[in-house]
Amino acid sequence: MDEPMDGPVDGPVDEPGPGLRTVHRLRALTVELDLLAASFAQRHGLHPTDLRALIALLDAAREGTPATPGRLGRELGVNSAGTTAVLDRLERLGLVRRTRDGHDRRRVLLEVTGRAVELGQGFFGPLIGEVAALVEGLSPAERATVEGFLASVREVVARHAEENASGNGGGNVSRDGNGNVSGNGNVSGNGGGRSGGDAQAE
Repeated sequence: MDEPMDGPVDGPVDEPGPGLRTVHRLRALTVELDLLAASFAQRHGLHPTDLRALIALLDAAREGTPATPGRLGRELGVNSAGTTAVLDRLERLGLVRRTRDGHDRRRVLLEVTGRAVELGQGFFGPLIGEVAALVEGLSPAERATVEGFLASVREVVARHAEENASGNGGGNVSRDGNGNVSGNGNVSGNGGGRSGGDAQAE
């Protein structure tokens, strides 16, 4: 059997259908957003995992959802020690504070500071404003279609991420504070159960 030849393909390449064209545009958008996020992280001395943590905490604050180290670690796919390392870095930068739950002193809550909000708005605010203006220019039916499509795409991506994680040695992917895969996939990073004072009270 002839082996495949490296190099450019001879002849015309079939034009992708509408589904693939949309996938390619989504991929290009993801690359641009990643580059923008990397620029913000580099400017403020943040690791990519730190930025993901800040976004998760800002989302939780906007939704009125209490944020805990355990919840944050699960969202980031980071083990207990890694979550503590991320929070230590963000706290030193004055972007996050840890407080005690007024109803349960054993429970640690996470809050983003006003400085974090100001930095995010200063950098991403103009982009958010322009995108919001594009959305507001759509008809109600068009907005519903776009929102429904994006929600469905997110569900598909999340499902594939979960399937890939569960297929990684039979456990969830576990990462340290720098995003490196470690251990056997348990969120705790210690082979079973959560450990550490911050991760105990969720």
